[in-house]
Amino acid sequence: MSDESIHELSLGELRSALDSAELSAAALTSHYLDRIEALNPLLNCVITLCRESAFSEAEAADKRRAGGAKLGALDGIPLLHKDLFCTDGTRTTCGSRMLSEWVAPYDATVVAKLRQAGAIMLGKTNMDEFAMGSSNEHSYFGLVRNPWDLGKVPGGSSGGSAAAIAARLAPLATGTDTGGSIRQPAAFCGVTGIKPTYGRVSRFGMVAFASSLDQGGLMAPRAADLAAALSIIAGADPHDSTCSNEPVDDYSEALAGATAQLPLKGLKVGLVPQHFDTGLDPAIDDAVQRAKKTLLELGAVAEEVNLERSALTVPTYYVIALAECSSNLSRYDGVRFGHRAKDVGSLDELYERSRAEGFGAEVKRRIMLGTYTLSAGYYDAYYKKAQQLRRLITDDFKQAFHQVDVILAPTTPTPPFNLAERLDDPVTMYLGDIYTCGVNLAGLPAINIPVGHNGDGLPLGAQLIGSHFSESTLLRTAHAFQCATHWHQAVPAVASSRAGTAPRG
Repeated sequence: MSDESIHELSLGELRSALDSAELSAAALTSHYLDRIEALNPLLNCVITLCRESAFSEAEAADKRRAGGAKLGALDGIPLLHKDLFCTDGTRTTCGSRMLSEWVAPYDATVVAKLRQAGAIMLGKTNMDEFAMGSSNEHSYFGLVRNPWDLGKVPGGSSGGSAAAIAARLAPLATGTDTGGSIRQPAAFCGVTGIKPTYGRVSRFGMVAFASSLDQGGLMAPRAADLAAALSIIAGADPHDSTCSNEPVDDYSEALAGATAQLPLKGLKVGLVPQHFDTGLDPAIDDAVQRAKKTLLELGAVAEEVNLERSALTVPTYYVIALAECSSNLSRYDGVRFGHRAKDVGSLDELYERSRAEGFGAEVKRRIMLGTYTLSAGYYDAYYKKAQQLRRLITDDFKQAFHQVDVILAPTTPTPPFNLAERLDDPVTMYLGDIYTCGVNLAGLPAINIPVGHNGDGLPLGAQLIGSHFSESTLLRTAHAFQCATHWHQAVPAVASSRAGTAPRG
């Protein structure tokens, strides 16, 4: 097997190569570690590289195979974790000075389940600080660049994971999605990313931004890769009271029949007219319409559904998310853990300086806005009203899913934008979440799939949204679409280079 082609293989193909001894876990791990070391100086998508521990885990995987031991579903497969999943013995920074040297004493449930399945942790990916951002420019460790154009943002907050998958620095990466933080960077980087139903995946050990909205998920080149991994991380967890006891499907089994003549026969696909009214980039509009045509050719039927309150999702989301952010981040006080200011003269000064030094500008903005909405005299006008609107937005989705099985929608209103373009315009930055944050308010699952490129060669994404716990339907639909199209196979020029030049930027 050629070294140049290893990173082009799917999870299933990698597993077959390992089982047949055509490839060793050590060689596979070395291949990806070398790619990270070569390309990360360009992309800055990995904060912590775990070369020594990864090799140790790979050697253990090879010994298990050689000894005929029972193997996990991802035994010997390397991956990357977003740097807000706690990892025992490896620092978890959340992209912040506040936690820049903090080492968790335990594994998050997602990390533990993937370890138990035999996966090998290559390292931790860069992210917007405490998952607060849509461009991955808000990290203490520097901005992340989009592999398709180094002058463009990769999206956020899981931009490091998305950029790494796009550049084929790993076959799988974890991410989190509070208002679109898996789907939006997946769209900007041309990869597949799933945000599961709220409660489908445990949040234990996942550093909180907004507890009623946060959900862990996955990114990979293909929907089939996500299916294999989601079956591992989904399921109940006694450590997380919000985690559902709903039985977990065999998501890989759900993909069967994707190459049949009409694999989606009878599937009802909804399109929301509010998504196409104004503000949507014409290239994305065209790409979503072409995706609809492909789904119809695969046997689906299209139907219009209304989400009448879709225009209210962004303000509703930001009131709730920022209020919860203010509450969750109050624990970082310079006393218990995290950054502590030096040479202070009083307890109040310790609190003030530790937080002022430890948090970046965007996190401070969100804490202040969230604290304001929770303050006396404003709680009812803002936070309570937003929660009432959240219920109405959820009801709109429930009504839509009485009519259709999935909703096809744009993931983002624009293609990837220029670095620094929106840093001084937070409102425009926040409005980029217009198609994604409603899903989080309603707790629904959704998956981004690559659906084309614009005239500048930048990737475009569309999302499939489903009813609660309909991940099997979403993955089956995405997989059938990808069996009929090639967009998910496209890679940026930088991914095929050594460490050299990027295509643009």
